[in-house]
Formats: sequence, structure tokens, C-alpha cells
Amino acid sequence: MAATSTMSDLGSRLPSFALPDVTTGRTVSDADVGGTTALLVMFICRHCPYVAHVREELARLAVDYANADVAFVAISSNDPETYPEDAPESLAEEARLAGYRFPYLFDETQEVAKAFGAACTPDFFLYGPARELVYRGQLDDSRPRSGIPVTGEHLRAAIDAVLEGREAPPDQRPSVGCSIKWKRGSED
Repeated sequence: MAATSTMSDLGSRLPSFALPDVTTGRTVSDADVGGTTALLVMFICRHCPYVAHVREELARLAVDYANADVAFVAISSNDPETYPEDAPESLAEEARLAGYRFPYLFDETQEVAKAFGAACTPDFFLYGPARELVYRGQLDDSRPRSGIPVTGEHLRAAIDAVLEGREAPPDQRPSVGCSIKWKRGSED
């Protein structure tokens, strides 16, 4: 069954994090990621068909905005004991196959997902220059088997607005995807 974003409060401060990058093994923190104008934090994973559906667009976003002052970081918080495809080694392989040009972090304790209020994969959180939440919600209207092309239009409009010093569009719709796979007893 599909889950939706919690739609965290706009203006919320960026939660701090320091997590291992599955591709390099080095710890990446919120202070390391750059993007003084905008920072996009994406909760994704490997096994989810909703993420697989938008995988190419996620890689394309990082390429398209490579020369802009926006940083990208992906985080996987799923329990790899229940979902082995979401273990760090598998995520590293996925990052290479997808051509991700951003850190892909593993949230073993799931505390970072909880701090963000992440609920599903994919779940997107865009922060502006003051590291306050300006957009949360869906990439676009496409879903697996919907026949609607994946364009990233909603997220791209929000990123463009922040980069141009404008407010993010007010029409922000929840992302839809697989629920984050919480460890037994840690859902609270």
C-alpha cells in the first residue's frame, strides 16, 4: 500500500545529520554538502517501485543543476534486515547503475528520517539559503503505470524559484511511495 509525505511544516530548520556515504564510506554531514542557496534532501531506496520509476529523473536533476548553487543528497533509512536490497552495498551498486552524482547516505539508526519527518520513498525536502524548509512533496504527478511522463516539474519549479530568490510554489502536494521500512518497534 502506498504511503504519502507527512508534509512537514514549511520554515522548519534543516535537521543535522552525519551519515556514511554508501559509495565512498566517508561520513557526510549537513555542513559538508554545500549548496548555499538550496539543498535538496531526498529519502530514497533501491527496492521501491516508486523510486525505480523516477530514478532516471533523480540522476538527471543533479546533472541539470550541476552548475547551480544547489546541493543534492539522498538518504536511505530502510531496515536492510527486512529489505536486503536496501543494504549499503546494494545501494552503492544502485548509485553507480543510476549514475547518481550526489552523496547517497545510509541512516542505520533511522533517527535522521524521524528528524526530517520522512514517511515514504521517495520523499523530498528542499531547503533555502537560511536552511529552512521551502518545499516538501512530490517530484511530479507521474506514478508507476500512470502513463504520465516523469518530468520532475513540481520539484524543478521549487528549485528554480529558490535559485531565483522567489518563494517556492504554494501548491505543494504530498509525495507518494513505499513507506519507510522501520525496524521492528521503532516506528514511533
